[in-house]
Amino acid sequence: MADLRPFLDVRRSASGLSWVHRLSERDENVALAITQNHGLPDIVARVLAGRGIDSDACLGFLDPTIRDLLPDPASLTDMDKAAERLARAVERREPVAIFGDYDVDGAASSALMKCFLGHYGIEAEIYIPDRIFEGYGPNPDAMRDLAGRGATLIVTVDCGTNSGPSIAAANAAGADVVVLDHHQVGGALPEAVAVVNPNREDDLSGQGHLCAAGVVFLTLVQTVKILRQRLAATRPPDLLSMLDLVALATVCDVVPLAGVNRAFVVKGLIAARHMQNPGLAALQRVARIGEPVNTFHLGFLIGPRINAGGRIGDAALGARLLATDDPVEAREIAETLDRLNQERQALERAMLEEARAEADAELIAGKGPAIVVTASQKWHPGIVGLLASRLKDHARRPAFAIAFNANGTGTGSGRSIPGFDLGRLVREAVSRGLLVKGGGHAMAAGITVEREKLGALRAFFEEIASEDVFRLREEETLKVDAALLAEGANLQLLEIIEKAGPFGAGHAQPVFVLPRHEIARVQPVGTGHLRVDLKSGGGGRIQAMAFRCAETDLGNFLLKSQGRTVHVAGSISANYWNGAKSVQFRLIDAALAG
Repeated sequence: MADLRPFLDVRRSASGLSWVHRLSERDENVALAITQNHGLPDIVARVLAGRGIDSDACLGFLDPTIRDLLPDPASLTDMDKAAERLARAVERREPVAIFGDYDVDGAASSALMKCFLGHYGIEAEIYIPDRIFEGYGPNPDAMRDLAGRGATLIVTVDCGTNSGPSIAAANAAGADVVVLDHHQVGGALPEAVAVVNPNREDDLSGQGHLCAAGVVFLTLVQTVKILRQRLAATRPPDLLSMLDLVALATVCDVVPLAGVNRAFVVKGLIAARHMQNPGLAALQRVARIGEPVNTFHLGFLIGPRINAGGRIGDAALGARLLATDDPVEAREIAETLDRLNQERQALERAMLEEARAEADAELIAGKGPAIVVTASQKWHPGIVGLLASRLKDHARRPAFAIAFNANGTGTGSGRSIPGFDLGRLVREAVSRGLLVKGGGHAMAAGITVEREKLGALRAFFEEIASEDVFRLREEETLKVDAALLAEGANLQLLEIIEKAGPFGAGHAQPVFVLPRHEIARVQPVGTGHLRVDLKSGGGGRIQAMAFRCAETDLGNFLLKSQGRTVHVAGSISANYWNGAKSVQFRLIDAALAG
């Protein structure tokens, strides 16, 4: 904390954060070098320097290309084996089945593989397990069933690394298995033809930041190399046109926008804007996206609709939608997913109200528990992940939401705060016999727990996590890139900043502060949002939106501060309304001025 410089001397904001300069003194010098050497605007240079981009790398970063950034697919362990087996299936026109996960990455990965095989005339079957009845990943019965229906090759995408018994069942039933995955390895690798996973311990490719769709794309690149030689008379598929699916998965799986991932998203957004994928185009229409699609749309409008099928409907809908080439079918599935998403939102609102009441009852007495654990027999198990995420944001500490069934077994999901490894905590709880099963990574985890052990689990969490969680909360800061005035937050500035985008995981959205602005008006809008009209001392005005904050500390602060002069922090974005484009400020924090 000693090297962090306070910004506007805000030590404790409405959200309980201290504000600090994102750029160190060294970063300031890097920003100056970027401006002087390349003639870039100062604000772009500051955004790049604040994210670790130096003068030598900045031009390549601003214009990422697949050609320059795509790693050699063969550098991934087992890649040659996987590509060879896929190429053989294409040559021999074998029946192929694709076993995917029920989230966006799984749906996009499944669709990528199906579209690729379909180009060569192979009608592959996609199988997505039911989240509630089958759970995550391949299960022996499903794998035997796919083999029994004729599949001689089963490709698992976004799953399979930790599914040894299920893959053994497929082998025994006469099917080969190729695993294309990116999840952490939790034991011995399965006996598949190939396990392509950049996160396996013996993989030295350095591509562990890829989502599953990125791994699938690399596999298809390598397979095309083989098929160009063996099927020279057949035109290969245009893989670059499929980057819209890779971009969608990369954004929604929240993997770092670094290296080739950044090129995937930049070029994938261009493909998405051409609306050549009927499924993605249909989703853009039902989501009423009336502007060029961007990462916000992928992550917050399109992704949740695809996920809605896996949460409360037919888990295979998303993959079917992204793989179809029939615009009529695409429209029908997209409308179904849109309806399911509305139902999911209604369920989530009701569950969240109950969960927040339970959490607040504990938080109101002193500092409360280090980890919030809420549970109910009335909750839908497909929505507990969303619930945990909302609770984590609300309480600013790790949170679990658990849905118990009538037999007393709970399916739960947890979300963490930066710096606290929730996956490790869950694995320790499993080893102590407090959980039936559990796993995950630093920021998210899934658990299965018996009701009678819930009290002991809460006590274990408190014992192990308390010191670290409360230390991290005390150290939590908001990193600010620069200060702006309302009159300077215009479309020209937005276009300049977007040159350093797209922003997301590992490449944070720039945060700006509007210092000493008057809150002219605060108005509740939508479901829990606040619209805030801000006025600078020079008379400049800008409209801000504070999303999902109506009943938070920030929301209460804003509602009580009408007419007062405050500092507000947030980001600027484009707002499209009735064909006109304007700048909107997305308000994320505030503090009293002076």
